[in-house]
Amino acid sequence: MSKITDIAKLPIKVVSAINPTNLSILYNAFKKGGIKQIQWELNAYKMRLGGIDEDSEIPELLDYTSHEKIEDYEKIDIPECLNPEVSIIIPVYNQFDYTYNCLKSIAQNTTSAITYEIIIADDVSTDFTTDLNSIAPNIKIVRNSENQRFLRNCNNAAKHAKGKYILFLNNDTQVQPDWLRPLVEIMENDESVGMTGSKLIYPDGKLQEAGGILWQDGSAWNYGNGQNASLSQFNYVKEADYISGAAIMIRRSLWEEIGGFDDRYAPAYYEDTDLAFEVRKHGYKVIYQPKSVVVHFEGKSNGTDTSTGLKAYQVENGKKFYEKWKEELTRNHFPNGQEVFLARDRSRNKKHILVIDHRLPHYDKDAGGRCTYMYLLQFARMGLQVTFLTDPFLPEEPYKSALEKEGIEVLYGNFMRNNWELWLYENGRYFDYVYLQRPDITMKYLGAVKKHCKCKLIYFAHDLYHIREHREYEVTGDAKHLEKSRKMKEIEFKIFDSVDVIHVVGSYEQHYLQKKLPNSSIRNIPLYIYEEEQNDIPKDFSKRQDIIFVGGFGHRPNVDAVKWFVRDIFPQILEEYPDMKIHIVGGNPPEEVQQLASDHIILEGFVSDEKLVQLYKQCRLAVVPLRFGAGVKGKIVEAAYYQIPMVTTPIGAEGMSTKENTMIVAETAREFADEVCKLYKDMDRLREMSDNGKAFIKKYFSLEAAKSVIEQDITP
Repeated sequence: MSKITDIAKLPIKVVSAINPTNLSILYNAFKKGGIKQIQWELNAYKMRLGGIDEDSEIPELLDYTSHEKIEDYEKIDIPECLNPEVSIIIPVYNQFDYTYNCLKSIAQNTTSAITYEIIIADDVSTDFTTDLNSIAPNIKIVRNSENQRFLRNCNNAAKHAKGKYILFLNNDTQVQPDWLRPLVEIMENDESVGMTGSKLIYPDGKLQEAGGILWQDGSAWNYGNGQNASLSQFNYVKEADYISGAAIMIRRSLWEEIGGFDDRYAPAYYEDTDLAFEVRKHGYKVIYQPKSVVVHFEGKSNGTDTSTGLKAYQVENGKKFYEKWKEELTRNHFPNGQEVFLARDRSRNKKHILVIDHRLPHYDKDAGGRCTYMYLLQFARMGLQVTFLTDPFLPEEPYKSALEKEGIEVLYGNFMRNNWELWLYENGRYFDYVYLQRPDITMKYLGAVKKHCKCKLIYFAHDLYHIREHREYEVTGDAKHLEKSRKMKEIEFKIFDSVDVIHVVGSYEQHYLQKKLPNSSIRNIPLYIYEEEQNDIPKDFSKRQDIIFVGGFGHRPNVDAVKWFVRDIFPQILEEYPDMKIHIVGGNPPEEVQQLASDHIILEGFVSDEKLVQLYKQCRLAVVPLRFGAGVKGKIVEAAYYQIPMVTTPIGAEGMSTKENTMIVAETAREFADEVCKLYKDMDRLREMSDNGKAFIKKYFSLEAAKSVIEQDITP
């Protein structure tokens, strides 16, 4: 009975969609699985509405206050710029108060790092627009002698643009904080992007458009219209069929090559959609940038009634657009309303991969997070369309935005947390690969993934938990680790039996599993992927001093390593080098580690990447005194990348080649101390080991090394 009660409580917006077509869907659902299946279908429809239970964004808006005299308006301080990066063109016909607030929002919300000019394209206004320069002296006004209407007004004003980029902005808009920088950055960072545009929202915070979709018949959707603008599907950088002209930016060189808006659409409508198609025809991409947010008071310019006024041209120009692009629409677009998952980001010709992990990758805090982050980027750069499911669905920053700006959709929020299986039910069929990570998370999602995703399943172990637990038992003698090792081994081998490919880091674990699972595909992938070499490492080690340990303290082996080093190894080293210090880098050190701090033991805690690089360059060598653990150790790889010689243990070196002579391996405390003391004063050997680090990284942890393994199972 509770299931029926739940259905009765569904929002009015869902219930109002019950029509003959949808009733047929529900009837078929009932035949398939009864009331439970009906509930699934209704909740799936609720999901397609966009998580209507989530809180929405509230935009910052300026009040509209009219004055009788132009002098009563506060002056707007727009910086004078002779060589702007961006030319912002605002087409205007009267509506001064909207224009005024648009300009004021630009002045308040545009970072000084971006230089810009503002061109008002005045189409023979008769209101205060004629005196605009008296309160905004640095604005350029291009005033027509006769009314040109929207399209020709824009084309004419663009002739006066000086910027590298031309940005068309409706006057009935208010830009939000830091709106312009993301648009410029996406152009500067990718020369294949010809045009980009903002996320448009209504004054109440609901979404107007997250890019547009064109269907085979030439009709269009403002993707996400009326939904919650903060939801995950609207907040990653993506390709779009078009972006509404209320806020679009194009390269000026490309604009001139195309010839501006096509005059066949004069006076207005479909010129922005046509421009997007021309951009692609000329070999460029059209990209939606959700970090640029613009409030659009839709309908203030030309109304909403398509039967009268300028708005009537929307219907007529839709026919012209279809005739011009009929072949393209037929070949590369879906029938109306179908395959929205693929149409929303133009990914119909891409393969899709779903990556599942226990949280957003903390690439600056732990090796596992950095590894996941690097592979997510690599999947995207291979040309895959990447979706990342982060459990527990928290939108942690800056990690969420770091992925979204790379075109990766991150699934987050309360609605997704409560309905992730419904999401798989709706969208699982689109995925070619599912990349599962870590045993606890994999066990939670494996059943649903196998049910809803008929694709290749890959499990990335990071390290083998049952081996790590057993080694901790061997060091500590704590029986709970022995029992945990037994349980984890059972879980991990259940996962191995359920997937198509197993990824591990390091040759030790690969060989171990190959013996246990001779018929399985087991790949040894690089823990880290480095695309650039380090060429500015100081090689005069006589000018460097002290030693360094790096490791996050959320990982038990690192706590043990530091305690063992300080208790059993470091006192022996200080006998020979009484002035030596060890810099211990790692976030969240527990009390037992904090108590170790002294004049010789510097607890750096969590540091920025810049500070970490500085420490690597100033210290003479790194120590990695691990007594238990599993898999390849990120601190070893990172140290080799920064070409700092290392002393480590057999556990620290496990799974990696030592023949390149980048590290010295010592097992006992006495051996470890002796090796540190000998190496610390051997400047020639330090230099040789440092130089070997570059070749070591290129051979085992370069982009080419990673691709050679990944592409055995994952191809774009």
